[in-house]
Amino acid sequence: MFDAEFLKRLEYLSLLSKQAFNGKLLAQRRSKRIGSGIEFADHRDYLYGDDLRYLDWNVFARHGDLLLKRFQEEEDLHVYLLLDASASMDTGEPNKFRFARQIAAALAYIALADMDRVSVVAYDHKIVNTLPLMRGKNNVLRLLEFLESLSAGGEGTDLKAVVDDFSRRASKRGLALVISDLYDQEGFQAGIDRLRHQRFDPHVIQVQSPQEVSPPWLGDIELVDAETGRRSNRTITQEARQRYLDRFALFNESVEKYCHSYGLSHARATSDVPFDAVLLKMMRTANFTQ
Repeated sequence: MFDAEFLKRLEYLSLLSKQAFNGKLLAQRRSKRIGSGIEFADHRDYLYGDDLRYLDWNVFARHGDLLLKRFQEEEDLHVYLLLDASASMDTGEPNKFRFARQIAAALAYIALADMDRVSVVAYDHKIVNTLPLMRGKNNVLRLLEFLESLSAGGEGTDLKAVVDDFSRRASKRGLALVISDLYDQEGFQAGIDRLRHQRFDPHVIQVQSPQEVSPPWLGDIELVDAETGRRSNRTITQEARQRYLDRFALFNESVEKYCHSYGLSHARATSDVPFDAVLLKMMRTANFTQ
């Protein structure tokens, strides 16, 4: 899945990210700290015991005021990729789970190249596998081997329960990129809400197959739920197909409205689109840069 051509495309995306956004495709976080930071922010009054190295001697010489310099420093950004590995992801042609892993690899590669800390969490109704936090491009092979080893399965999806477990394990808050078809029996919103309430910064990447977007089937067919195994014999008419398309459009609209209402970045892509085209589109959306 990750051949030499794939790696070339990853490197191109990483370079493009640096050129377009000063190396920050995903986000940039700054916090005020006293010290020899990157960028001057403001002053505060000197308090007994403060480090005199950070006293603004120029202000003291001119006005006699004891003021300490405050700086903005870049925080060590933590990027968590929450990858849906439920059975519904292992469907479609091209396969959704393969596509989702390519998206995860590209985002993680860009973050590693930018010296952010990256972790991958695969889940269905629970966390099924985790790649611990790592940093630096020297970990790319480890990342790709982990993603290659994953398989999709499970009998359901429960992002809320997963986030409850994940938030207890996470050493530090940061970006949480959810890569999923969002077919969650409990509703995807509850899981994203939990990420927001736990002070993560959620981003939603919605993956679909061409067959879900535009089903090619008509006539008598047997439908099988990928996660529950439940079977149903149906006759698909043009009217029934249109009802499905209308409900599918409403589902997508509900995802967009939810993300918009909370100011969350949201990208939707079908698995027949090249992964780098999806990333290039994400680069052009302002919500993916801070």
